[in-house]
Amino acid sequence: MKKNMGGLDRWSRIVIAIIVAYLFYIQYITGTAAIVLLVLAVVFAITGFINFCPLYKVFGIDTYNKPEKK
Repeated sequence: MKKNMGGLDRWSRIVIAIIVAYLFYIQYITGTAAIVLLVLAVVFAITGFINFCPLYKVFGIDTYNKPEKK
């Protein structure tokens, strides 16, 4: 998989996943909404850690800044 997600995208997804997990843990969100948000949080965390978003690939988005070779 070719990286297609930049640093801001990556860290914002990880932070959102952590926030949703915390809200689920303290039972601030419950029921069906909690399950849906938790599944999205897991997807956000996975895509954040691997720097690859399948939807970015489908829509042709690439925010990854490739390091310059010297």
